[in-house]
Amino acid sequence: MSDEPRVLDGRYRLDELIGRGGMASVYRGYDVTLGREVAIKLLARELASDDGFRTRFRLEAQSASRMSHPTIVRVYDAGETTTTFPDGTVVPEPYIVMELVRGTLVKDLIGDEPLSVEDAVRITDGILEALQYSHRAGVIHRDIKPGNVMVTPTGQVKVMDFGIARAVSDGSSTVAETTQILGTASYFSPEQAKGETVDARADLYSAGVVLFELLTGHPPFRGDTPVAVAYQHVSEAPAAPSDERDDVPPIIDAVVSRALAKDPFDRFPDAAAFRGALASALRGVASDEPPAPTPTEVSDVLFAPSTREATATAQSLRRLSTTRATTRTSPAPTTLWIWIGTAIAAVVLIAVLAWVIAARAGAGAEAPPHTVPDVAQVAFTKASGTLSEAGFTVQQRAEASTTVASGNVIRTDPAAGTVSAQGATVVVYVSTGVPMVPVPTLQGLSQDAATSVLTNAGLALGAVTQQDDPTAKSGTVLSASSAAGTNVPAGTSIALVVATGKVALPDLTGFTVSAAESQLQKLGLTPAQTNDQTCTASKPPTVKVMSVAPGEVPIQSTVTLTVCVG
Repeated sequence: MSDEPRVLDGRYRLDELIGRGGMASVYRGYDVTLGREVAIKLLARELASDDGFRTRFRLEAQSASRMSHPTIVRVYDAGETTTTFPDGTVVPEPYIVMELVRGTLVKDLIGDEPLSVEDAVRITDGILEALQYSHRAGVIHRDIKPGNVMVTPTGQVKVMDFGIARAVSDGSSTVAETTQILGTASYFSPEQAKGETVDARADLYSAGVVLFELLTGHPPFRGDTPVAVAYQHVSEAPAAPSDERDDVPPIIDAVVSRALAKDPFDRFPDAAAFRGALASALRGVASDEPPAPTPTEVSDVLFAPSTREATATAQSLRRLSTTRATTRTSPAPTTLWIWIGTAIAAVVLIAVLAWVIAARAGAGAEAPPHTVPDVAQVAFTKASGTLSEAGFTVQQRAEASTTVASGNVIRTDPAAGTVSAQGATVVVYVSTGVPMVPVPTLQGLSQDAATSVLTNAGLALGAVTQQDDPTAKSGTVLSASSAAGTNVPAGTSIALVVATGKVALPDLTGFTVSAAESQLQKLGLTPAQTNDQTCTASKPPTVKVMSVAPGEVPIQSTVTLTVCVG
């Protein structure tokens, strides 16, 4: 079997395996075209021949590629390659190329000891920030758990693996309809466990489970089997984190309790409300965010104003009729009072009708909703015109990008496809191009140290060339493709010339002793001499034998020259 690394589509080199899931394997890889390290997710071979799984895998790429946010692992590219087995069977292998994230998984941060309350809230807030963005983009994660969240060395929270995410519009998709259980039982929402249709509030429940585990060191429900755990999610109330930790304030208990409500309508209505409650809890005050609306209240919100007003008017008229009916037993008023009452009722009725008509007209005059157009990768001037024509107010923000050309749009907030009111502000993130970083000093470092320095500087290790040097030990950097202090685009690959720790020793037999010693000294080698009395001496003395054979030898080696003196 060849030791050469596999290269997908002539561009993406597969290096070592760094993770494996039930559906795919993740490899550290290298984009030879752009010269940057990436992560490559490759569908398991035993599943790749199944059209259904391949479709699910492609949907993952499509869903994830729509999202560009600091808290979400970026998806750069997707494709499909093939593998031919010894029996001639050709199996397709879809793959996704993603941002390579360095950091620590939250499940490893938890370990044996729970985190501080502040750290637990900070990590949960990072998860909710990612969900706030993804939900607005129309994507539910469905598998929020500590194993899918990473914290980078800078403290940035990154949510990974939208591999089982589905578009919110795919409302018919339920757990019961799939061929495998989506998500992990310990982090299931009750509606997932029951096989019901789920929405964004299922992710908020899972985020609440993660917050509970960050505070206590374990999930709220545990059992011997996934079925037992799922049953607890549906039917049992979780304990309060403060029951296990004295330093958890009751106000945090309240936030966790609401996030873990069985009924989705009793939870936070969205990720922003959850984040607000956590921020308020850290300040020691109750959230100003009102309780989640009941199903009836949600329906009321969806009614047009004119419909609610007409309903209220009808109820008022019914109350008026009831009141008149209850007072009809009173003595009959005089004719004058009858006419006065009739006139007043007529005026009131006309006023009510006029008010209802005006309200309907006002509702009709309200600005109709508009859909935010997709202007990604478009020049800002053109994108601004497109958004203005669509009825939006444009606000520009600059942001560096390694994938979008300078002056072009990276993304918008709200995201493309979002329905917003006419005149709403759309924040347009415009690329300032690849950020420039200075090349650090690399000469004299070991190759491992140079690689670490490059990574910390936001650069990548390029091609490594071996070169003999009589004074540098093996692995020492002799030079780099860019001089120290030179500004280059972030992510640039820096090629290195590294010492082999050896020199090329020529064949010196037949050389005069003085010439051979001079040559050895130029190579940084130490000459020594031994005499052989069994052979006839020559004038001037010449080398008969070398103690070291010609070829690559370690630097500063000693080479003994045998000279005939007989």
